[in-house]
Amino acid sequence: MANLKPGSQNTRKKVQVSMVICEAEEKRHRSGVNALQLDPALDRLYSAGRDSIIRVYEHERFLHGMEHHTDWVNDIVLCCGGKHLISASSDTTVKVWNAHKGFCMSTLRTHKDYVKALAYAKDREQVASAGLDKSIYLWDINTLTALTASNNTVTTSSLVGSKESIYSLAMNPSGSIIVSGSTEKALRLWDPRTCAKLLKLKGHADNVKALVVSRDGNQCLSGSSDGSIKLWNLGSQRCVQTILVHTDSVWALLATESFSHVISGGRDKKVIMTDLKNISNSITVCVEDAPILKMCFTADHQAVWVSTSDSSIRCWKLPTEKHFKEEVRMPTNPLSLIQGGAAIRQAVVLNDKRHILTKDAQDNVAIYDVLRARKIEDLGQVNFQEEEKNRFKMIYVPNWFNIDLKTGMLTIHLGQDEVDCFSAWLSARDVGIKDAPDPDHKVNYGKLLLQALFEHWRGVETDPEHSLYFSVPKHIPLILSEVGGRTLYRVLVGDTSGETENTLLSETVPNWVISNIEDNSQNKFIKVQFYLQPHSSVPSHLLKQDRMKKPDRLVANDFIQCRKVAEHILEKLLGDGTASSPGCGDADTSSPSNNGYNVDQIELTCNEQVLDPLMDLRTVKHFIWKSSSDLTLYYKIITK
Repeated sequence: MANLKPGSQNTRKKVQVSMVICEAEEKRHRSGVNALQLDPALDRLYSAGRDSIIRVYEHERFLHGMEHHTDWVNDIVLCCGGKHLISASSDTTVKVWNAHKGFCMSTLRTHKDYVKALAYAKDREQVASAGLDKSIYLWDINTLTALTASNNTVTTSSLVGSKESIYSLAMNPSGSIIVSGSTEKALRLWDPRTCAKLLKLKGHADNVKALVVSRDGNQCLSGSSDGSIKLWNLGSQRCVQTILVHTDSVWALLATESFSHVISGGRDKKVIMTDLKNISNSITVCVEDAPILKMCFTADHQAVWVSTSDSSIRCWKLPTEKHFKEEVRMPTNPLSLIQGGAAIRQAVVLNDKRHILTKDAQDNVAIYDVLRARKIEDLGQVNFQEEEKNRFKMIYVPNWFNIDLKTGMLTIHLGQDEVDCFSAWLSARDVGIKDAPDPDHKVNYGKLLLQALFEHWRGVETDPEHSLYFSVPKHIPLILSEVGGRTLYRVLVGDTSGETENTLLSETVPNWVISNIEDNSQNKFIKVQFYLQPHSSVPSHLLKQDRMKKPDRLVANDFIQCRKVAEHILEKLLGDGTASSPGCGDADTSSPSNNGYNVDQIELTCNEQVLDPLMDLRTVKHFIWKSSSDLTLYYKIITK
């Protein structure tokens, strides 16, 4: 790639650089599973995770993952006989996938907020999407699957009239009716063929989270956060049954082909099957360990796959007529289990601002290295607070990134601009760089990580002074997004050298990032102002008269160590030199100066606490001075 010149990007909002620290192949869900779809012909189960990954299982064996979203995947539908899959995500996009090969074919960015639900009309190959932006869009699947890089224009029809955020959507196979459920506590109906709004059905007391429409479009089942399930006759526009079998919110519904029974699940962790002809006749299919999020039938409709806010997926046998007659007891164990992984639930950035201490849902504690984008140590089930306390170091490094655990994995968001991202300067010695030209050579955490993330894209040979000290695994997802807004581009670090990726990155990467990864930017150090005052024990004859009247007010880089300040005192305040800011000279102060003292005899104190010569000024100000006013240091001479 040729060197890029700043200014080649289109004008847009601030762009944020992020990465996800993950394994090369994430075979297990790391968090809740929001949606399930079964391809009965291949016996493949598709599961949509809150960790942003869609996984494919064949006979309960992991086949492959489908990664392109950057936030929760909220819903999925299989279409075109299982050839393609449509997904909806909290990253505000709808994506079209090749279901068999597992790659993303196109991304639809029409929605302006989280996309929460999809509905599919099999006979018409039409899909609808809806979400928190209160909008419903209709898509022709044959048009979507024909999109290419050169032909990527797609038109959509929209259904208007919803007043609140939409959380559920359903459409019958012929595409003659579409129903939405929202925080409006009502159902709204449209004719997707004409986009005409038909009617509104009231009756629920809370958000409508689940919907099922009968094949003929005459009946509809709705599940609500009010804990009820309602059966509606759409022709007569009324509720004909209210089913109260759950003790809490109902979030998932299935109906048998004949609409004779409903299977429901929700916050009370129960899956219950109810006879719609006799709603007092219901059976608990299972009790899960976490709230139910989604269900789907097995190929023979004799069992259901159940996903929850936990990461595991289980298959449970459905009751038969004998079970309803109480002639046979229901099994208490699942037929199959797809084991999930443990989500990271707690994370603390250690005060070296490089390592992160984490604790997952199974109470396992681990250490991650941000600069290397990997886990470096598994500590097991140890006390998290004690481990954090034991790893404390008396060092202050400014914040240069934030962490996000929404997906159950560590997402690292770098600072939003040059001030935030490049605030952490340290010496090569402190960072552990052994092959640096000078142990005191200053390196910047933000710059080091950006250079590693864009290593394969830049095509720029760095000079030895700016050599690449760190690298990150090629499978790490690199994400560029608008600050507080939508994702602009997601790519694996190792794929950034591709021709298409090169072009897209050139249009997306902000100028301040380009300048720094190509080493063209000027270093911008953070300054600290401080006063130096002699301790009362310092002999007055050693001090110049003009410095006895008022303390010296100095300015220095905040990472300057106390030893450098001591050198300044020895050279300028106790010697014959002129006062200036410390940290600029390279004089040898280990041997006695012309006043007979050496640097090891200069003792600095702050708030009556003796300072370590290797402690830097920002650490002194943060941990010892603890005031917003200018730092004040006292010095005295230790005689041997």
